[in-house]
Formats: sequence, structure tokens, C-alpha cells
Amino acid sequence: MKPRKLKANIYWVGAVDWDRRLFDELIPLPDGTSYNAYLVKGGEKTALIDTVDPSMTNVLIDNLNHLEVKNIDYVIANHAEQDHSGSLPQILKLYPTAMVVATPKCKDLLMNLLLIPESKIIPVEDRETLSLGDKTLEFIHFPWVHWPETMLSYLREDKVLLSCDLFGSHFATSDLYVIDEATVYDAAKRYYAEIMMPFRTVIQGNLKKIEDLQIDVIAPSHGPIYDKPEFILEAYRDWVYTPPKNIVVLPYVSMHGSTKKMVEYFVSALVERGVTVKQFDLAKTDIGKLAIALVDAATIVIGSPTVLVGPHPNVVYAVYLANALRPKLKFASIIGSYGWGGKMVEQIKGILSNLKVELLEPVITRGFPKEENLKALDKLADEILDKHKEHNLID
Repeated sequence: MKPRKLKANIYWVGAVDWDRRLFDELIPLPDGTSYNAYLVKGGEKTALIDTVDPSMTNVLIDNLNHLEVKNIDYVIANHAEQDHSGSLPQILKLYPTAMVVATPKCKDLLMNLLLIPESKIIPVEDRETLSLGDKTLEFIHFPWVHWPETMLSYLREDKVLLSCDLFGSHFATSDLYVIDEATVYDAAKRYYAEIMMPFRTVIQGNLKKIEDLQIDVIAPSHGPIYDKPEFILEAYRDWVYTPPKNIVVLPYVSMHGSTKKMVEYFVSALVERGVTVKQFDLAKTDIGKLAIALVDAATIVIGSPTVLVGPHPNVVYAVYLANALRPKLKFASIIGSYGWGGKMVEQIKGILSNLKVELLEPVITRGFPKEENLKALDKLADEILDKHKEHNLID
């Protein structure tokens, strides 16, 4: 797509990647993504805010040519990851007098990841400013959102927050601004769950740094732009600050039907008690959907058969993911089955080391569940209900 105008002398010059379906060879992209770069023409200087993924360098260059950009004074590197900075070497070749502006930590990463010469990088401190003439860029260090070197750039006169990965969404669209809020909400929540949630406590502190800014527009590095910024700000307040909800997430695998029977019975028991359940068959689940469910959940119950002496490999992957994402979970338990023995429960507990959860008594059956196992599942459902009430998670 051609460059798009945000405000006077501020343009979107990025690229929409409609067909990409996997990020970092890990994260599913069911709706594609975009790599947002922004050109700011000041009265005296011109700045390019971020670049694009190396696979779409030609799109960025075409957009700059379309605007007849003869000179770039500064390239602002909000983030060193390659989907933001990967086209930087080519841009510096085209505009050899341009200087790169970055945090000191980003400077180090750019030198190592992209071999940018140290002499081409201007390190900036937190809240340092850069004048483009009639436009002023203020740089706000936002470490661990989601790398240690990230920063946001704020155009003071235009009240535009160029928020890097913060508030982003992997969502390819022809709309410059958010039009369908429900669709973008889901994409932004998926993005938060998969990328930002592990750093939730750090983000809590960082968000205070922008509370007093006057913001008319939030322009992230992925997804559509927010011309009604309160929409995404309110969503982040909910995801980051509010307590978990009366929700149990239940990822499971069943090989021969025993664990499946336990899951079916247990889900019914929880529903009867007024507890919301989000159930995921890990043999078929989009792992991003599981991540989204973990954003709001108070409890995770993992269902697994025993393979050799441990949990099913799909369960190991899901539990490792939950442990890495560090959601607001309060409680965890395990249900499942075995044939002749094993250490399935102990191994799952060992993977959950990052989660500050109370582990509730597991329910494990040898073979197909019997009456006493079903009664134990009822007891576990009662305990979860009582725990949720105790923590005021039920309206």
C-alpha cells in the first residue's frame, strides 16, 4: 500500500504482510501482521521512526520514494528486533548521512545484530528530546516491553505516541485506523498474551510514565493505529492491573479416553458450581487461543495421560508455555491417568516453577476413572469454587 497520512507531515510508510502465518517460528499469525514505520517531516529535519522486516525492505523504500524523500536525518530505532530494525542497513546505504537514535542498550544490540557501526548511533537517555524544527520527539525508555532496550517516541506538538510493540496487534488490514474494535481487541489481546504478558509487572510500572501525556493518537509497530487511544489504554489496564476472573483454563490431551472422561466430568462439575471453563484439546488447539485464555484466568487445571513415565509431550509444551507467559493465575492442579506408573504429576509441577500459584490436590486415576475418582473431581471443583470465593473472584 502507498504511504498514508496521519497528521500534517506525519506518514505511515510501513508494510502489510497479509500472508505471514508464523512469527519467530513459534507464534501463530492467523490474521497476518504489519510492520509499521513512520516518516516525520519537521521544519528543519526529517526522521524515520523504525524500519520494517527485512522481507519487505523494498516496500519501505518504495513508500519513501513515493513521498520523494531525498534526505533522512535520523532513523529512530525504538527496538532492535529485526521486524523493526531489519531494514536499517539498507536505509543507511540509501541515506548515508542519516544517524540512528536509540537507547544505549539498543545501540549495543544494533551493533551486534545488524553490524551497524558505533559511529552511526546516537544514544539517548530517558526523556531526552530531539528537535526537528517545528516538531519535537521525546524518547521514553520502556525496558522489557518486551526486550531490555525498548523505548517509545512521543511527538509533543502533535500528541502522537509511537509506542513500538506496546499496544500492538498482529493483524493485517487495509484500514489505517481501528475500525472494527471487536476484531482488533481480540488481535491485541492475543498479542499481549503471547508477547507482553511475561513482563506484566514491569509494564505496570512503565505505564505510569505515560499517564500524564496528552495522547491523540497511538501508533504501534504492528496492527492498525488508534485514533481513539482510550480503547487500547483501557484494555491494557484490565489485562495488566485487574485481578484474575472466575475462570478455569483446562488444557488437556487424552490418548485412550480416560483423561477425556475426567475432563468431561470435571467441566460439568465446575459449570454446575458457576465457574467459567475454557477447555482446550492440545492435539488440535491454536496455542495462541490458550495464551489468550490465560490472560484472565484464576486457575489452570492440566489434564494429561502418562506417556512412558511422564506427561504427554503436548502437555509439556503447553505447561512450559504457561510457565513462560506468567499469567495472573492464583491456583493450579492436575488431573489425568496412568497405566502402570510414572512421575507425570511431579514433572508437571517442576515445569510450573515461575508461577506463583497454590497447587491444589491432583486427581489421578489408574486406567479408566472409577466412582472414587469422580468424587475426587467433585471435591476439586468444590475447592476451586471456595478458593475463588475466598479471593473475591466471583460476582
